[in-house]
Amino acid sequence: MPLYLTDEQQMLRDTAKDFIAEHAPVSHMRSLRDADDATGFSRDLWKQFAELGLTGILIPEADDGLGLGHVEAGVVLEEIGRNLSPSPFLTTAVAAVEALKGTPHAARWFPGILAGETVAALAIDERAKHDGKIAMKAERSGNGFRLTGAKQFVAHGHVADLLLVAAATDHGTTLFVVPADAKGLTADPQRLADANLAARLSFDGVEVDADAVVGEVDQAPSPACSPPAAPAPRPSCSV
Repeated sequence: MPLYLTDEQQMLRDTAKDFIAEHAPVSHMRSLRDADDATGFSRDLWKQFAELGLTGILIPEADDGLGLGHVEAGVVLEEIGRNLSPSPFLTTAVAAVEALKGTPHAARWFPGILAGETVAALAIDERAKHDGKIAMKAERSGNGFRLTGAKQFVAHGHVADLLLVAAATDHGTTLFVVPADAKGLTADPQRLADANLAARLSFDGVEVDADAVVGEVDQAPSPACSPPAAPAPRPSCSV
């Protein structure tokens, strides 16, 4: 199915295309790689993204964002991909914004994202092949939870300001917002084959309060415990 952009979407595409081609072409990625840059992206460039309003594409207008949609975000991602530009746009301006939208966490984190000062990371994977199985435990502790376990392949995990962490609770999987400076959290960045950085994160009894929960506790069933889907009924034939 072909995708037809509106005039406004085409204007955004042209803006993103020209900006990224000028400031973050393939040579930009290569220079970070060759310098063995410890951050993995340019913070100055991230602030320039914010100045253009790109970090607020999915943030509602009520929260001072542009209040646009996923087509507009996809337009920017396409140009990022075209130039192999190292950027926290996907993890921060798309994934984190969508996860936090409409929650109490938005008031705390959206201003920093809009200013290009905040970076988010997704701490979901724990093993190879991205199978979605969650072994990390979130046990009740006081009025909150204690997180114990490890995550890997966490893009920007060693420099993020907030982590979105999936952990197993009593009857499913719960998503938590964990500040990067939480006690008991350590990050070990690793250089990947494509020259990007991803961190292995260790959670050694990291304490978070109940307000750290995104959505509801046990809101998603644990993939490891989900029952198999029932087979589809076979159609009957009449003659």
